[in-house]
Amino acid sequence: MRVTFLLFDGFSNMVLSCLLEPLRAVRDGGRADLEWHILTAGDGPVRSSSGLMVAPDRRQTGMIDLLVVVAGYGHRAHAEGPARRQVADLARHSLQIVGADTGPWILAAAGLLDDREATLHWSLLPEFAEAFPRVRVMSVGHVATDRVWTCGGASDALALMLSLIGTRFGKADAFLASAMFLRDDPRPQGDVPDRLADLARAGPVRLRSILDHMVETIDEPAPLSRLANLGGMSPSKMDRLFKADLGMSPGQFHRMLRLARAQDLARTTQLSLHDIALRCGYCDAPALSKAFRRRFGYPIGQLRRRSCEYVEQVTVTEAERKSQDPKPVSCNVSSLEVW
Repeated sequence: MRVTFLLFDGFSNMVLSCLLEPLRAVRDGGRADLEWHILTAGDGPVRSSSGLMVAPDRRQTGMIDLLVVVAGYGHRAHAEGPARRQVADLARHSLQIVGADTGPWILAAAGLLDDREATLHWSLLPEFAEAFPRVRVMSVGHVATDRVWTCGGASDALALMLSLIGTRFGKADAFLASAMFLRDDPRPQGDVPDRLADLARAGPVRLRSILDHMVETIDEPAPLSRLANLGGMSPSKMDRLFKADLGMSPGQFHRMLRLARAQDLARTTQLSLHDIALRCGYCDAPALSKAFRRRFGYPIGQLRRRSCEYVEQVTVTEAERKSQDPKPVSCNVSSLEVW
């Protein structure tokens, strides 16, 4: 899936993060074919509302699976002239379009929201309805139509992207992405973060006890009959609920949790693959490697090499930065050396 983000001067960093980070979580969770690129209005660097500069990483060529238009301040000016034409041209090569924050204003100016339901940042809704009478303006967080989806600010952008992920990739991927960024309960002070425990807490209430036990038995997966008994239901009912709420069977979901733990251990520890396999309920390293490649599309050893290379790169960059820092100069004042 090819995703293109089109950014305009004045865009919100938070809105962009709420749209992009869930996609990153899905890609890291096994969707290796998911990629994204950054384009900008006019193909030059743009400045966010908080002053951060972002440069485009490429010029657009070919078809786009998902075009995401993110604008903030200055949307009225962007809706005229070259920017509007750029959006219209990209839209012609896009299968699906998202407009976020004030991005829907530019989509409307390009005629892409005519006779459609749409929304944008709540502060502009009355003005938006007046400026574009052919748009059926909705006072809601996000709107999904057949081809064009629109939303308001950051929280609405996150809700839209999680909904889109569920539509595109399935309920389980949407659940994993949401659990990565959302928590209903505050973590107690001193509580050690645990991605899988957070997943269990974020799960459907009627499956919470089963999910908790799945997390606790990563190294020795419990039989499905025992899991069903813990949840106070029959195995067939448990299977139906998992498929309804998470889009996969209990066995498939537990396997996904075990491989997510293996991914974390390979990325953040120096444990051998054999030890990782045992901690994740696999009999040996080859069994883990086979399941890991099937899930993520690349060997687990490649993940470890990439993680090591990243750490080395960060270490070298930090060392270079320190070597370039200006050294303090001493001067003698009243016979005292002052730095």
